[in-house]
Amino acid sequence: MQIDLRTVSIKPLRNTFDHLVRRFGDKPASRYQEGSYDIQADANLQYRPTWDPEHELHDPGRTAIVMADWYAFKDPRQYYYGAYTLARARQQESAESSFEFVESRGLLAQMDEATRALALAVLMPLRHAAWGANMNNTGMCADGYGTLITQPCMYHAMDNLGVAQYLTRLGLLLGDVTTLDAGREAWLNDVRWQPLRRLVEKTLVTQDWFELFVAQNFVLDGLLYPLIYEQFVDKHLNAHGGAGVSMLTAFMGEWHGETRRWIDSVIKIAAAESDANKALLTEWTRQWRGAAVEALSPIAQQALGDTAADVLATVDQSFNDRAAKLGLTL
Repeated sequence: MQIDLRTVSIKPLRNTFDHLVRRFGDKPASRYQEGSYDIQADANLQYRPTWDPEHELHDPGRTAIVMADWYAFKDPRQYYYGAYTLARARQQESAESSFEFVESRGLLAQMDEATRALALAVLMPLRHAAWGANMNNTGMCADGYGTLITQPCMYHAMDNLGVAQYLTRLGLLLGDVTTLDAGREAWLNDVRWQPLRRLVEKTLVTQDWFELFVAQNFVLDGLLYPLIYEQFVDKHLNAHGGAGVSMLTAFMGEWHGETRRWIDSVIKIAAAESDANKALLTEWTRQWRGAAVEALSPIAQQALGDTAADVLATVDQSFNDRAAKLGLTL
């Protein structure tokens, strides 16, 4: 018996969903497009929320920012659930390797007691700042409009929870459970941490979700991460035998660099939409930047000593340059 094998081309009856055809044309769509575009519920919502009867459940009017198309905020990373979880899984494997390497070779033992105490004093209270960022991004996801922006906000919320967990593991390696308690006590009562705590609590009650995006993701994280993880951990601690801490916090620096691309894209697109948007974003950025620099000043002094003012000024100037590239004038 002879068997002949041949290739048969089967033409699909349709290339993609109708709503994607209307937006991109009748052609195959990417997974990111299928999982992100035009899937915001905006009809047949049945009732207005009792806690906010002036708005629908999903309402673009929850922010003063106005967009002709809320699906303009394309994520340059093109993260949908599958791509996001795969990327973070790879980073988790890398982080686990770093923890195993540092523990097996006793790298943290190279730190003297003063440096160890300083690392704990600066990093442990930040667990609570990361929790505030988690709550804020969850709120942005709840109140925001358009899956292209609410989806990455939820990913960002879970990433901040991961940052808090990595800091917790670091604290347990450098000390024990009492070091976590000391970090909480500092967050609640240490006078140096009260300005930042006050600022985080202020963001938690900010009503306009896009202003909250500016305050938390753009301004506060845009100043805090370079100050703490680039200047304090990677430079100051490294110079005093803290290479192990730098390895254990590598995720924070890598993550901040990656998510900065998305945050900058959101700000730039919103600012380019209209002069009114640009003016509002500039006003919000100025207001929150001033508050953030003031809140971070005593922490910078605690972490960096005599060089704190110069380092913070450098970080602030870098942020101003970043904002200028996005169309804002600070």
